[in-house]
Amino acid sequence: MTPERIEIFNTPVDCVDMQQVLNLVDDSLQTGHKRLIFAVNPEKVIRCEQDNELLDYLKAADVLIPDGIGLVIASKILRSKTMGRVPGADLMPKICELSQKQKNGIFFFGAREEINKRAADVIKKLYPGVNIAGRRNGYVKPAEMNLLVEEINNSGAEILFVALGSPTQEKWISEHIDQLTNIKIIQGVGGTFDAITGNVKRAPKVFRDMNLEWFYRLISQPSRIVRQTALPKFVFKVFREKVFGK
Repeated sequence: MTPERIEIFNTPVDCVDMQQVLNLVDDSLQTGHKRLIFAVNPEKVIRCEQDNELLDYLKAADVLIPDGIGLVIASKILRSKTMGRVPGADLMPKICELSQKQKNGIFFFGAREEINKRAADVIKKLYPGVNIAGRRNGYVKPAEMNLLVEEINNSGAEILFVALGSPTQEKWISEHIDQLTNIKIIQGVGGTFDAITGNVKRAPKVFRDMNLEWFYRLISQPSRIVRQTALPKFVFKVFREKVFGK
C-alpha cells in the first residue's frame, strides 16, 4: 500500500487523494505499521530549495499529502500524474472520525494551551466517544522532551497530532519518532488546531470548492503576503519547466 511518489522541483509528494490516505491510516491502525504524514504545498517546495534539512525530513516521511492545489496542478502539467488535494485541516478530523469507530487513543501536542484544549474539546463534540488519551501545549522546554515522550507513550495513544508549525514540527517528529513506542499514526498538522477551533477562520466552502482557499487567506490575512510570495515563484517555475524544460 505504498503510494507513488514523484518530485516537483526536487521536493517529493505522493500521488494520493483523501480516501487513499485514510485507507493507509486505517491499515496502520489495524496492522500496527507506523506511518508518518507530512503535508507538502508550494510554499514548502520553494523553502526546500534553501532548506536541505526540511527536505530530508520530507523524504523520510511515509505519506506526503498534496496540501495545496498548486501541487495538484503542477503534478498534472509537469509529470502527467493525478492526485487529489488533501488539506491537512480536513484530514485530521477525518482521522479522528475513523478513530472514533475503532476507539484508538489520540494525543494532541502543540499550539497554545487555550487552543490545544479547545481543539480537543471541539473534536470531542464532533465525534462523541472519541478517545482523547492526552494533550500537551507546544511550550515544552528541551529538558522536558523525554518526559513528554514518556507521557505520550504512557497515554496509550496510537495517533499523534503535532501542531508546532513548519519546519519545527517536522524536526521534532523526525527526532522522536523512534521513541514513540505505541504511536501508529503521526501527522504534522501545522495550524490545524487554530482552524478547527475557529481561532483562524477557514475559507467559506465556496472558496474551498473552487480551490481558492489560498486566495481567501490572503485577502483575510494581509500579513500572509510575505509567505504568499512563494506562490508566484512556484507558478513561474512550473511555467518555465513546462515551456523551456528547466
